Amino acid sequence: MIDVCLLGTGGMMPLPGRWLSTLLLRCEGHTVLCDCGEGTQISWRYTNWGFRDLDTIVLTHLHADHVAGLPGILFSLAYADRTEPVTIFGPAGTRATVAGLCIVVPLLPFPVEVVEIDGEAEHRLPGEIVLRALPVAHRVPCLAYTFERPRTPRFDVERARELGVPVELWSRLQRGETVEAGGRLVRPEAVLGPPRRGLKVAFVTDTRPTPELAGFVRDADLLVCEGMYGDPAELPRAIERGHLLFHEAARLAAEAGARRLWLTHFSPALQEPEAWLPLAREIFPAAELGQPHRTVTLRYRED
Repeated sequence: MIDVCLLGTGGMMPLPGRWLSTLLLRCEGHTVLCDCGEGTQISWRYTNWGFRDLDTIVLTHLHADHVAGLPGILFSLAYADRTEPVTIFGPAGTRATVAGLCIVVPLLPFPVEVVEIDGEAEHRLPGEIVLRALPVAHRVPCLAYTFERPRTPRFDVERARELGVPVELWSRLQRGETVEAGGRLVRPEAVLGPPRRGLKVAFVTDTRPTPELAGFVRDADLLVCEGMYGDPAELPRAIERGHLLFHEAARLAAEAGARRLWLTHFSPALQEPEAWLPLAREIFPAAELGQPHRTVTLRYRED
């Protein structure tokens, strides 16, 4: 399973009751933070999620409302007695940005490793999570991300017993290894069923629609996507500033076959996002407004 918590829904600047758009994911005792705007550590403290397990931070781009909270988060990790490394992923320029922000937290008890992503990329994260990145269309280099937890095929216990495979070797077969039992080799396909669908979370913000985006987030269990503006009349501004409207985010979710959509990253001028939710639901009925600290646990579906 994957736990997901939306820490905020704002774009540009934090407002009373609206923290900046930030997402937490947790799997197998490891936590990932997506973007880190001003005040992120304060919003985090309204949850029951601890800081110490944060080992990965992913940044979509380097505008202040997505990175200015890094010193506070790193200090909170230090205060939580973390000593293990923390890895920060982001577009070109991330290394210099992190170095500048870390001037105010120079004595951290853990190493900070920065990985800059140029183009499409895939990385394995702790907690059996596969991170994928895709460049999108904003005014500066910007990345969309997906987080996938694969699921192993069903293990046929009866078949393994028929083949005389000792119980202590079952886990190796489940990992895809060939084992020796009773003087013969037993391959994984002899005891494993067909592939099974895993879990997928997508995080898309600060972009215009691109031809590749729907395929990238396809079949997401949860798509967390910006809806900077609700009114379709704001389209010229959205194009100028590199953002999505509610109905464009809904169209992306529908084209991608997503199961749920959380709208986030609202403009400070968007005082009543709920007024435009029906427009999104006309296109994608499972659209929801993100709410600060909204949390969900995603579980594997039954076969």
